[in-house]
Amino acid sequence: MRIGVPRALIVSMAGIFAAYHIVLGLYTIDIPANPLPVLAAMVIYASTVTISMLPGQPERMSTWMAVVNVIACLAITVLVASQLDPARPGGLSYATWYVAAVGTLMTITSTRRRHLFAWIGIAVLVVHTIVWGGPGLLLGIGVVGSISWVAVSHILSRALAKASRDAASFARAEREATDWQAAQEAHLYERQTRLGQTGAMAVPMLTIIEQSGGELTDEQRQECLHLEGAIRDEIRGRRLLDDAVRREVMAARRRGVAVTLFDEGGLDELDAASLDRVLGMLAEAIRTTSATRVIARTAPADSETAVTVVGLTPSASSRVRELGESDEDDEDDVVDLWLEIPRTSR
Repeated sequence: MRIGVPRALIVSMAGIFAAYHIVLGLYTIDIPANPLPVLAAMVIYASTVTISMLPGQPERMSTWMAVVNVIACLAITVLVASQLDPARPGGLSYATWYVAAVGTLMTITSTRRRHLFAWIGIAVLVVHTIVWGGPGLLLGIGVVGSISWVAVSHILSRALAKASRDAASFARAEREATDWQAAQEAHLYERQTRLGQTGAMAVPMLTIIEQSGGELTDEQRQECLHLEGAIRDEIRGRRLLDDAVRREVMAARRRGVAVTLFDEGGLDELDAASLDRVLGMLAEAIRTTSATRVIARTAPADSETAVTVVGLTPSASSRVRELGESDEDDEDDVVDLWLEIPRTSR
């Protein structure tokens, strides 16, 4: 979010002021000793004001344009003041239009965030006026007014810039708070969903345990172990689970297959259709494998593979180790299944 005055309004006001100063100069063109330098100053003034307000430019004025504006201030001041007599009887009337013109041009420069150059231009005007007609002339021909314009422009520009930064900071804080709230609600919803699924799986067996007084048959004890594995899947498997995968995992465990699921966040960015395809292939792989141990793990989010499925069967040597004749890790398991489920359909 940015806070500012509409550009069209600023350009219109500056254009009106610039035109008004030129009209005053033409109105008093008979006062200067030679009108040609004055007309040249008007051309310089009109050109620099026009270029400074051209549309399509960045908000911050370029350095070269700011330098040109300062040089133009010096040129306009010297060209016009050199043709005027500060001690002229009856005063100079509006012949000192260049003072307001310099103030307007420097105000435009300051508004476009080149405050240092604007103050340099005003300093040039002040020094020239003191040298040309003395300090008393600063108030008499309106130099103080030009100084005030630039000062107000500087203050307003800084205030608007600070307001814009504050507004951006508040907007960012609001987005972060909204994201945090959404994340908390998502976590709460997921916890409730997991609890509901866990309850649906565990309640029937808990009822049997209660009714039997804890005296379970071997089949019931084995079923408890399967349910424990299913509950563990809900914690570690997350997006690797849907109804089909849950059904095939439970069927595999009842066949004696050890199934382990790991979801490490690699599926979080998948759309619903792609996720359904991936989980369908995972369920089919678990259903058809003859391995005694199956491990399914999500791949990193930047990988072309969504899920890697490995099926292992102990070799003869690893069966010997299982009998206690060796304490080494099973490194001789036979790979019966190696499946990389792609993230996108090919």
